[in-house]
Amino acid sequence: MKVSEVLHMNGGIGDSSYASNSLIQRKVIFMTKAIAEEAVSDVYCSMFPKTLCIADLGCSSGPNTLLVVTQTVKTVNKIRKKLCRQSSPEFQIYLNDLPGNDFNSIFRSLPRVQEELKEEIGSEFGPCFFNGVPGSFYSRLCPTSTLHFVHSSYSLMWLSQVPKGVEMNKENIYLASTSPPSVINAYYEQFQKDFSMFLKCRSEELVSGGRMVLTILGRKSEDPTSKECCYIWDLLAMALKQMVSEGLIEEEKLNSFGIPQYTPSPLELKAEVEKERSFAINRLEASEINWAACGNKLYSSDDSFKDDGYHVAKCMRSVAEPLLVRHFGESIMDKLFHKYGEILSDCMSKEETKFVNLTISMTKRE
Repeated sequence: MKVSEVLHMNGGIGDSSYASNSLIQRKVIFMTKAIAEEAVSDVYCSMFPKTLCIADLGCSSGPNTLLVVTQTVKTVNKIRKKLCRQSSPEFQIYLNDLPGNDFNSIFRSLPRVQEELKEEIGSEFGPCFFNGVPGSFYSRLCPTSTLHFVHSSYSLMWLSQVPKGVEMNKENIYLASTSPPSVINAYYEQFQKDFSMFLKCRSEELVSGGRMVLTILGRKSEDPTSKECCYIWDLLAMALKQMVSEGLIEEEKLNSFGIPQYTPSPLELKAEVEKERSFAINRLEASEINWAACGNKLYSSDDSFKDDGYHVAKCMRSVAEPLLVRHFGESIMDKLFHKYGEILSDCMSKEETKFVNLTISMTKRE
């Protein structure tokens, strides 16, 4: 399975779409907003470019897609006014994701977004030029030495391919406490290869002194099979195993499926940046967010954990369904995610469940 051909969030605006189930990703963008603003301010004040080039990698589609770039434009405008600079820079904005992404939805929303920016900023608003860039961010995407600021949130944990040897990881769809050492090493080596290539490509595209802010699902522990990063997939594997026992999925199908993801620790992330040597690390921080943040619950009730499990299952479906459909077929999806929601509700009623986010801010070396 070529991940670049299959991996994309569910498009459209339906009940299982990413656009309707990406609240937690939005909350994480706001949690890390200050770090992005600091980086943008630094690069703008150190260069005052006539055209500020911005890339958002793994932009997906839906209400979060243009959130970071509009925040960036507003940040630059606020600084420009504070420094009494008369003319605004022009903005060249690159929106990247894999070819299966719902770019049409993004393009349809651009006129409204541009109009809102003009109304808020006024006549001094610098023109924005938007470009859709379909392709893997593990390859070159933009011309050499053109970008001033690169941003990516909740994308870089996805690998370019499923590591080899997943058939040895029986009854698991991701790393788990029962995963053989060879499988754990294969996942880590794939992450090293991919992230190193990502850094190399971005170092060629960023200007000297350009800034990059990345937020990645990760872990605090040095154990790659720790519960804090693997539990969400363990519970999905549990739902799949129930369907195997019911004869709805072949056991061989389950044993040959693997999630192309790796959630690194801060030390692993730091080691790759230092090994590649193109970037200086300004900040590297870990944060947490409850799984329940997937839902927009405004009240508490006896059934609140059931509601939370339902929202988390919908969120995970919007992200993982295309991968699952390719391997297991579409007919089982409703039943699978119903089971998954029940399992999630039960676990979330008994224990605290959180995602760990790693945010790293870097400067391109001279």
